[in-house]
Amino acid sequence: MLFSSVGFLFRFLPIFMIIYLAFPGYRNLILLLGSLIFYGVGEPYFVLLLLLSVLINYGFSRYMFWEPRSPQTDRKKKALRRRKMTLTAAITFDLAVLFLFKYWDFAAGSVNALAGKTICPLLSLALPLGISFYTFQMLSYLIDLYRGTEKRSAGFLSFATYVCMFPQLIAGPIVRYGEVSARMAGRRVRIRDIENGFKLFTLGLGLKVLLANQIGTLWNLIMTAGAGRLHMLVAWLGAFAYSFQLYFDFWGYSAMAMGLGKMLGFSIPRNFDNPYVARSVSEFWRRWHMTLGSWFREYVYFPLGGSRMGRMKTVRNLFIVWALTGLWHGADWNFVLWGVVLFLLIALEKTGFGKWLENSRVVGHIYLLLLIPATWVIFAITDMGQLAGYMGNLAGYHREEILVGTTQLLRYLKEYGALLIACVIFATPLPGKAYWKWKDRWFVVLPLFGVFWWAVYEIVTGSNNPFLYFRF
Repeated sequence: MLFSSVGFLFRFLPIFMIIYLAFPGYRNLILLLGSLIFYGVGEPYFVLLLLLSVLINYGFSRYMFWEPRSPQTDRKKKALRRRKMTLTAAITFDLAVLFLFKYWDFAAGSVNALAGKTICPLLSLALPLGISFYTFQMLSYLIDLYRGTEKRSAGFLSFATYVCMFPQLIAGPIVRYGEVSARMAGRRVRIRDIENGFKLFTLGLGLKVLLANQIGTLWNLIMTAGAGRLHMLVAWLGAFAYSFQLYFDFWGYSAMAMGLGKMLGFSIPRNFDNPYVARSVSEFWRRWHMTLGSWFREYVYFPLGGSRMGRMKTVRNLFIVWALTGLWHGADWNFVLWGVVLFLLIALEKTGFGKWLENSRVVGHIYLLLLIPATWVIFAITDMGQLAGYMGNLAGYHREEILVGTTQLLRYLKEYGALLIACVIFATPLPGKAYWKWKDRWFVVLPLFGVFWWAVYEIVTGSNNPFLYFRF
């Protein structure tokens, strides 16, 4: 089920909220059941996989602190050994399930291509929605338990509700249990929370439906014309269009998730911090999908040694993190290439170049606004032949006759110029600052009311356009 759908807005959400508010003593149970219904509408069979993963990971969390009878002198050593073995088993299980559904065919196809014959069978399994997100949440909980960050295992209902909570189940943000644990035990939901949450939800809905969906049609038009046969300026226009589409699509989802969380009595962490005002690729990725970056930093980069073990090991650690970040986003070689390119750029900035960029207002912004859209093209195009052609077009190189030239460029600018200007404005901090400063004033509430019904109109009359991060 999509947040930006009539079924969610006018059936699921109103009915769920009435029941949720009417029975305050059963809110975790209602939220869990509602989340399973929400997930099951789109993924009826994979609800069983989700529940199985929750049950097995909860079992791991309980066994981690189970204490059999043993002499006092042996108990501490055995407990530590058991926790290590349990965490290893849990990580192995979760990553094996993720690998089976998301990466098996990619790995098997790569092996078969190298061998020149079929060695590994392709399973052609559908990708369960949100599996990358809820897998990382369960892993963070178990690792925090092992480290002692979480002092004791949660009850089953609290743990299952945490994993399955529908606002962030399918596309994040990636929430750590400690960020919501206090509210799991008991929470008040005030009218003010519902009002503020719905305002934030409406803002996210507008970003998704009125900006991301609309500018996405420009990217689709340019790609339909044929990568490799685009005028350089048209290719750059397409790269900017896709950059805006991805940003407002995912930021819109994250804002909706935060708004829904507030309506339910939770504080879901912020996932974006105006990334396009950054002056380096490193800074951009500190501001983009912040919960994923925090996850890799906390559970991969720091355990590997971070930047504390010399330059060569720092470079090694960065490579591992960015290779995994690329693979996390998708099982295809373009995602691997995308991760490696980002690693090279960030490693270069670590030499001191990045500090110079961040101190230079003009050069840093120009550098970022040229490089990031180019990297998003690598992210977007899975066919390596098309990708090579498009990247050549960005550089002004053409192997074939140009089919989409300056005539079409002027037409695109005429049709999408106002939308592009709106995207540029909303990519700056100004609208966000104005919203948070005046969100309770009539001159903000009234436009939000219009945004909601305009978005509903577009949903009803437009074509289905699911969130881009659902595929990850």
